[in-house]
Amino acid sequence: MNFRLSPAVQQLLPSATIAAAAKAKALKASGVKVYDFTLGEPDFNTPAHIRAAAVAAMDAGHTHYTPSGGIPELKKAICQAYERDYGLKFEAHQIVVSNGAKHAIHNVIAALCGPGDEVIIPTPYWVSYSELVKLTGATPVLVPTTPESGYVFSPEQFERAITPRTRLLMLNSPSNPTGAVYPVAALEALAQVAVKHQIPVLSDEIYEKLIYDGAEFRSFASFGEEVRKLTIIVSGVSKAYAMTGWRIGWSIAPAPLTKVIDDLQSQQTSNPCSVSQHAAIAGLTGPQDSVTAMHAEFVKRRAFVLDRFRQIPGVQFVEPGGAFYIFFNVAQYFNKPLQGGKVVQNSTEFCTALLETAHVALVTGDAFGAPSYVRLSFATNIETLSAGIDRLEQFLNPA
Repeated sequence: MNFRLSPAVQQLLPSATIAAAAKAKALKASGVKVYDFTLGEPDFNTPAHIRAAAVAAMDAGHTHYTPSGGIPELKKAICQAYERDYGLKFEAHQIVVSNGAKHAIHNVIAALCGPGDEVIIPTPYWVSYSELVKLTGATPVLVPTTPESGYVFSPEQFERAITPRTRLLMLNSPSNPTGAVYPVAALEALAQVAVKHQIPVLSDEIYEKLIYDGAEFRSFASFGEEVRKLTIIVSGVSKAYAMTGWRIGWSIAPAPLTKVIDDLQSQQTSNPCSVSQHAAIAGLTGPQDSVTAMHAEFVKRRAFVLDRFRQIPGVQFVEPGGAFYIFFNVAQYFNKPLQGGKVVQNSTEFCTALLETAHVALVTGDAFGAPSYVRLSFATNIETLSAGIDRLEQFLNPA
């Protein structure tokens, strides 16, 4: 190929979760039954009233360009939802509606960071964080958290990671891939460090509705006005409303930054999908019983998965307080014969061998900054989970 690629894309890695899902789909296409636990995607159909709102929007002619940062009606609905659910008051001019939360994250990083800058990212982290930082020319500063801490980044770690080049801290609670939910006191302590050093914080809160017993969700923006001035919330409708394919996310930030993000997006994509925006309004303002029902099912699935994993010897994990993942250590199975005589030396080889031999698809922890770990999404039905975990157990402990 004669194209000269930019330095940014030459170092860019593909999304590990999407790559793992693609491998699973390719195997399925060959006629093999695959138990696919790669994607963080609810298996429920989008609720009927949301789908109906999309049809109504099309019939009403809402199929044209919208304002680059989203229609006023959706921004109003987002403001109402935050006040209703969390007691947080925002204004429409603080919001940019984007093509999914990933797009919103990229907008924020591109607006704040450039070559020579640093972005602090606690690990394990969602696979796209570091790559999106690298695309701007900035450097991701990866700071490990531990199972013993519940994968919670401490204020002391935050202080030590700050340099004159620090431009942003990226937090994710509830977390992908660990399911960790930061205790309120831990978040408040981090907020105090952010204010002390005037470090903006991107708080990825996309799993905010998926909280389990013993955990409590608190938005990072809830710790006072000084913290709000430094906080950029990113969220969306994908997880709570089973709307992954609709591609509607948003950022909420101080107005001057929001203006820059809106200008950036106007040059990137013109606007988010018009029909999806009207569907999202129905999700946010309509009946919330579907959210409650889906959450109840995730509670059951989590309990089932945890019960099964407690019975697998040599597998270590921290119980997730939120989201729909179990992130577990498989290092004790490295360099030992597995099903079919397979021997693996790392988690990437483990996932490849598991897919090829047992036809179970997981995502390697290498992609999340956590070697020796793998991630299983329990965003699917218990029957599929049961059969897939059976195969995982057979792979780990062949007769």
